[in-house]
Amino acid sequence: MSQTRPEPDLAYLQKVLLEMLAIPSPTGFTDTIVRYVAERLDEIGIPYELTRRGTIRATVKGRQSSPDRAVSAHLDTIGAIVREVKDNGRLGLAPVGCWSSRFAEGSRVSLFGDGRVLRGSVLPLLASGHAFNTQVDSLPISWDHVELRLDAYSTTRADCETLGVSVGDFVAFDPLPEFTESGHISARHLDDKAGVAALLTALKGITEARLVPPIDCHPLFTITEEIGSGSAAALPWDVSEFVGIDIAPVAPGQHSSEHAVTVALQDSGGPYDFHLSRHLLRLAEAQSIPLRRDLFRYYHSDAQSAVTAGHDIRTALVAFGCDATHGYERTHIDSLEALTRLLGAYLMSPPVFASDAVNSQQSLEPFSHQLEHDAQMESETRVPTVESLVGKGDGSP
Repeated sequence: MSQTRPEPDLAYLQKVLLEMLAIPSPTGFTDTIVRYVAERLDEIGIPYELTRRGTIRATVKGRQSSPDRAVSAHLDTIGAIVREVKDNGRLGLAPVGCWSSRFAEGSRVSLFGDGRVLRGSVLPLLASGHAFNTQVDSLPISWDHVELRLDAYSTTRADCETLGVSVGDFVAFDPLPEFTESGHISARHLDDKAGVAALLTALKGITEARLVPPIDCHPLFTITEEIGSGSAAALPWDVSEFVGIDIAPVAPGQHSSEHAVTVALQDSGGPYDFHLSRHLLRLAEAQSIPLRRDLFRYYHSDAQSAVTAGHDIRTALVAFGCDATHGYERTHIDSLEALTRLLGAYLMSPPVFASDAVNSQQSLEPFSHQLEHDAQMESETRVPTVESLVGKGDGSP
């Protein structure tokens, strides 16, 4: 059977992205988005299982079962939670995930109480120029200086209690998606719903073309990446390669682009695996996929959480380029297409090291090396000889 890789179905990618953006899913409130993605996997014909809390672990069978590889994208987004019900009927908020209140101000939101949904706006404590004049420009930027105004009769704490509003209620921020003729896609929560859409599109292309990967592949859809635990307990198989799928900041000092896929070589957890990362770089070059290399300074991913949990795996990170991450984000269909193509190429590629199938290395022969010995070691050492420092063993000083 032909192993020709199909072109990504970009109409499908944009459809599922828009549908996922319509589903609120701050960390801790992800059941609906889990159900949505599980239904898409059913349509594609990919079997999966669910963990107790809802991480999706799917399987695409390959020609051999070991070593396995996993690719992971996360379903949870940033958001907020009610921290305080104030005497004036407004609500104090705490962030879910790591993000600035600067990007929350002025947002329309949904509050999810027990059995009902209320709409509202997040506002600075001094929200009216007519009432406070220039004081509106002097407020610090922090979650202590914003509050949620509900679109309901709520002028006292008792009013909020009557409405059923409680500390711990989840607050989801409207995505405000816009897909323009230029190919730009602007919305909140592209992180990581755009990555999920790219992965689903790559899987759809492989299954519809009846392609069989060289080794078993396990697409993962995690639900707690934004708070750091992500894929920590999601790898029960003989996984040796783990590729995270996430967002690449496009900003001064970064090399990522909205028109290319990024292979990140380091983030806050340190360097990614040398060999797996360069495997991805070679795949992109071989298929003429627009690509950037980058380092992320203030960044954590599912790949890092898997290693921190103690999994002995090779990790890498691929990402779509995005401006204003964790704010009102913008990417381009070019980047999502490049990401989808690279994921398809990776899933259909051979393992980086077939020897990774064994549980432990019994000898040096199959173990990896980054440079040949002669290339890495200079022919003449730069350190002094032992004899020149301690003598020649004849008692001489």
